[in-house]
Amino acid sequence: MSSLTITGVTKAFGTGPEATRAVDDVTLHVPHGSFTTVLGPSGCGKTTLLRLIAGFLLPDAGSIAFGDTTVAGDGVRPVPPQSRHVGYVPQEGALFPHLDVAANIAFGLPAAARGSQEGRDRVTEMLDLVELPSHFRDRRPDELSGGQQQRVALARSLAPQPAVVLLDEPFSSLDASLRGTTATAVRRALAATNTTALLVTHDQNEALSLADQVAVMRGGRLVQSAPPSEVYLSPSDPQVAEFVGRAVVLPGTATDAHATCALGEVVLSEAATGPVALMIRPEQVYVDLAHADGVRGSVEEVSYYGHDCAVRVRLDDGTSVLARMAGVRHPSAGDIVHLRVTGLVRAYRPAGAP
Repeated sequence: MSSLTITGVTKAFGTGPEATRAVDDVTLHVPHGSFTTVLGPSGCGKTTLLRLIAGFLLPDAGSIAFGDTTVAGDGVRPVPPQSRHVGYVPQEGALFPHLDVAANIAFGLPAAARGSQEGRDRVTEMLDLVELPSHFRDRRPDELSGGQQQRVALARSLAPQPAVVLLDEPFSSLDASLRGTTATAVRRALAATNTTALLVTHDQNEALSLADQVAVMRGGRLVQSAPPSEVYLSPSDPQVAEFVGRAVVLPGTATDAHATCALGEVVLSEAATGPVALMIRPEQVYVDLAHADGVRGSVEEVSYYGHDCAVRVRLDDGTSVLARMAGVRHPSAGDIVHLRVTGLVRAYRPAGAP
């Protein structure tokens, strides 16, 4: 196992003015034994970055290193994929359909070990690690559920003790309940083996709940890399705020530690002065159903999820605001409510401001 360091990596497709930079000057460090998620919308370059790390593609500029060993970069002969000691878990698992579970898991082991007692013990160890019963070793892939197939794919990638494990949206094809339990089991397996892992996803909840570090990509560039709580509470710009969880972004005017906006006066996380864009999370917008304390508005829409609900409110000045509240008691469309902001609010310079 080792750390992963990506420095100034760029990859373009096409030539001349028509060239598209899928990955643009990306620098990222994944510490040894940690779990990092690369989060971004489709087409942002996250899968291309994964393929560069695996060695399926070569960077046009920059370098990639596992620990102290540079495997690709300027002036370095690239190490081929099969020699990088990387485990790779694709979206659909990609198990060999003609092999049983045991043979799939043992596939990455040295040929001499696959049929030996050592190989059989390793398969048993990997099944236990990914929380599958030992008798599953004799099953075919088509006898497994989607979540079980993904666990076997992870076991196969971990069996040879890789330097780094790369996961390419491995839970995207699973239903919601199966996705959560499978992702948690995978995270436990990686932590138990102290494996350095990098997962790419477009699912914000997945990225925040699984990772030690979240790296947000947009348009081929890395726009923020930080612990999940920092990315959520202190996003680098309003675009990251709106992508990583819902956000209410309102224009306002700041004076030191306070600012005024359509939702009244708010307290800032950092002092600012002048015109600002204020990022407010929906759960910070308190919906008062009983008192006329706050800014008045009319409920336009309620999306009920059971444990909570999202409430869209049109303020008297025409501003539309999203609030999130517990699902135990909530308003209905057409109700008059009053809103106020709780907690600290992050302020940004408006787009185009010097």
